Amino acid sequence: MKVQIKNLKFQCIIGILKKERKTKQKVIVNIKFNYNYKKQNFIDYSEVAQLVEQNLKKQRFGLIEDAILDTKDLLEYKFDIKKLKIKITKPDILKNCLVSVKS
Repeated sequence: MKVQIKNLKFQCIIGILKKERKTKQKVIVNIKFNYNYKKQNFIDYSEVAQLVEQNLKKQRFGLIEDAILDTKDLLEYKFDIKKLKIKITKPDILKNCLVSVKS
């Protein structure tokens, strides 16, 4: 099975700029992964989304790259998933564009 979680939105501390370390900003997280579905073995996508949000809020990452790597490690440890892709977007950091990093 292929799972996509699109446009998971919340606010957290992420970034290296002085204002980013003090004030929460909006982030948008997109996640894709595959897993082997069996009737008694499924992945609850709401649990995945909640875990990602909790982790990013708790860790207060400086770099998006570190946030992605840490989140990938967490999800791969917690769930039996394959081909995990994560994209984090900071839509409000620059006035004239969206900034994203993806794995």
